[in-house]
Amino acid sequence: MDDDTGQIIELLWGTPSTPSRGPRPSLSIAAIAAATIGIADADGLAAVSMQRVAEALGVTKMALYRYVTGKAQLLAVTIEAAVGDPPVLHGAGWRPRIEEWAGLLRENWLLHPWLPQATVGDRVMGPREVAWIECPVDVLAEAGLAGPQQMDAVLLLCAHVRNTLTATMSGTQPWTPGKGSGSLREQLASRNGDYAAVLSATGSGRSGDNGWRFGLELILDGLEVQIARAAARA
Repeated sequence: MDDDTGQIIELLWGTPSTPSRGPRPSLSIAAIAAATIGIADADGLAAVSMQRVAEALGVTKMALYRYVTGKAQLLAVTIEAAVGDPPVLHGAGWRPRIEEWAGLLRENWLLHPWLPQATVGDRVMGPREVAWIECPVDVLAEAGLAGPQQMDAVLLLCAHVRNTLTATMSGTQPWTPGKGSGSLREQLASRNGDYAAVLSATGSGRSGDNGWRFGLELILDGLEVQIARAAARA
């Protein structure tokens, strides 16, 4: 574990502290995270820099370094603030609660469109983010899924939320063309009847949510089969 990773763990999991040397602190980690969230929400993750955040807070970049030593630490505390407290799920049975959890995750990622990009890869997660994972794992454990299946199901749900938001959040999606390229149906209309199946599938009756609801139902149906098998084995 390198020094920066250890410092990020301390920032996210340790007791909040203030600089012990220099002038009396005028900032807090919460204020720094809030300013960074504002920049990322408005202009995207690429716009976030130590200089930009310092300017938003009305301090020098050197003053900001007394709290976070670089962009990795800055993003870590910002993600932890943006994910918010884990939800309290309602309803009876595992399926309504998992559906509610997935919907709330989607709402949060729509509120902060940079979060799907920021929450991938090998990195340190904070207690709030881990609690968001703990929430559906608890539900699926209660339903009877084995431990590995619980985590696989949560990863699958997260991937589905990410992949059905927008192209800018989740990467290249041929059914969500870039700005100015027109719809896929428009692009194929002049191809003299080629790709007839795709043209038919992209007709006016197609859902407008990038497959969010359809895919969620498929995942939940699959989990229902797995839970029934686990119950039969038990």
